[in-house]
Amino acid sequence: MMEEEVWVPRTDLGKKVQKGTITSIKEIMEKGIPILETGIIDRLIPNIDSEILDINRVQRRDRSGRKLRYRVVVVVGNKDGYVGIGQGKAKEVYGSIQKAIQAAKKNLICVRRGCGSWECGCGNPHTVPFRVTGKSGSVEVTLIPAPRGVDLAAGDVAKTILQLAGIEDAWSNVKGNTQTTLNFAMAVFDALKKTNAVQASKEDLDTLGVSMAETGKIEIRRPEEKPTEKIAKELKKEGADKEEIEVIDDSGDDSGDDSGDDSGDDSGDDSGDDSGDEEESKE
Repeated sequence: MMEEEVWVPRTDLGKKVQKGTITSIKEIMEKGIPILETGIIDRLIPNIDSEILDINRVQRRDRSGRKLRYRVVVVVGNKDGYVGIGQGKAKEVYGSIQKAIQAAKKNLICVRRGCGSWECGCGNPHTVPFRVTGKSGSVEVTLIPAPRGVDLAAGDVAKTILQLAGIEDAWSNVKGNTQTTLNFAMAVFDALKKTNAVQASKEDLDTLGVSMAETGKIEIRRPEEKPTEKIAKELKKEGADKEEIEVIDDSGDDSGDDSGDDSGDDSGDDSGDDSGDEEESKE
């Protein structure tokens, strides 16, 4: 059996991770520090999975003739908000796969998830929070929020990437030549990147149930109901007539009108009395 190589960090970030100063990948993403060592990902996300999207033979012309190599496209993710795509080339398939996995780990991103569909209000991060569009070459992919239970309505390549990103439900709209697997995968990856580029207020994000990785369920804030609306709903449950419910609604409106009329009348009477007193004093 082959012994596993011991990771020796070479960058300052790698040394901090090995010492235990940085214990979360989310902290690195928030600071925007580039990841140049795959050992950092292996230490902070040990349960990361990988899937091969495409294996293709490429060749290049040289003085000695044609040189054949293998190009492999790989996607990695932990199915909880982190995903990355990379490609590698080598003379053998195994070597190209290892290079592609290392490149994918270095390109890891954090994906925003939420409950962005108006048809669903569960508050769980199961779909994309916004409508986002990504492009690579001639391929253009649009990811649309979907309610729970729809599953991933996308091609095989896009479905694999979304599953490793932790997205369970989504609709997709694709344009261009999707037979080019690399461009198709990079277009989906670009769309997932843009989930972090959308700017919104904290209240709107809470309403959509938007969360980053390593966070749980977010409670959705709903507008408070008026007391009259609550009473009307209770009467409907008990089987009350529509006339009684309308009377309750009208009483709520009349109370505001009466208060306005009373205040207007009182102010008018007081002003009239005061003016009359002033005329008498002048005489």
